[in-house]
Amino acid sequence: MGQSPIPCWPGRMVELGERRVHVRSTPSGPAETAVYVHGLAGSATNWTDLMGELSDVVTGHAIDLPGAGYSPEPPDGDYSIAAHARTVAEFIERTADRPVHLFGNSLGGAVSVRLAATRPDLVRSLTLVSPALPDLTPRYGPARVALSTVPVLGEWAFDRLRLLPAERRLNATLGMCYADLGRIHPERLREAAEELRRRDALPYAGAAVINSARGLVAEYLREYFRRGADGLWRQAAMVKAPTLVIHGRHDRLVNPRTAARAGRTFPDVRLVLLPDAGHVAQMEVPERVAREARRLICETAPVSIGE
Repeated sequence: MGQSPIPCWPGRMVELGERRVHVRSTPSGPAETAVYVHGLAGSATNWTDLMGELSDVVTGHAIDLPGAGYSPEPPDGDYSIAAHARTVAEFIERTADRPVHLFGNSLGGAVSVRLAATRPDLVRSLTLVSPALPDLTPRYGPARVALSTVPVLGEWAFDRLRLLPAERRLNATLGMCYADLGRIHPERLREAAEELRRRDALPYAGAAVINSARGLVAEYLREYFRRGADGLWRQAAMVKAPTLVIHGRHDRLVNPRTAARAGRTFPDVRLVLLPDAGHVAQMEVPERVAREARRLICETAPVSIGE
């Protein structure tokens, strides 16, 4: 597999009013700031390699959403997309002295769209990797997410899954997220298995995943049944920041065909389809995602920065 991957970036706890979140950061240096938001059941470490690729042009901060990674559960128990967006907004206000380059994957993409639409003053550019925007196309992965949100059933299923070895659960999850499992370095597998075992011991771990999934499903229901002005696709049309949408052709969780709708909806958007990637392209092919993101950062930064 070649040389060992870079270590996870160091983390710290950040106080945000009543909430505390864990954040991993690259060394400060570049004036431009990037904030990275992970997907469902993910964590800040999902961005490790991409953060390294871009560390020469942005100072990067990857946030563990409340209840995920090393962040404690939210005191109010609110795992909605709106609550996650408020948390990220508060972190940006606390950390950055200028608008940031915002990155979101999957559920983190939905969070980032809401934030970019409602707080345009905080976002200089928006990069979305397989964003979980509402789509009714039947797919196996989203169907499993929807089933996990059913009261009692979701909690029962999560408890049953925890009886399986961490490596078995991890291989099933990565098989859904990657197009080619051969791209995963053994050290990354070891890190992920250790993290999963640590999460198993947390009393709120299951509730955090299940309630975040419920928050995402609620957005789908709002989009197609309530049709309010706060639906995610309607908010996508309100995003002022230049936007990059990246999809992997072999994504089993988010239909890459939603890129066409993204192209019609975001006011200033560039679409990239990676022919051999899956749901987490920033992990599977970080150098290619970095190349596309670097272009957007260089185009939108107020002072020219080198390629």
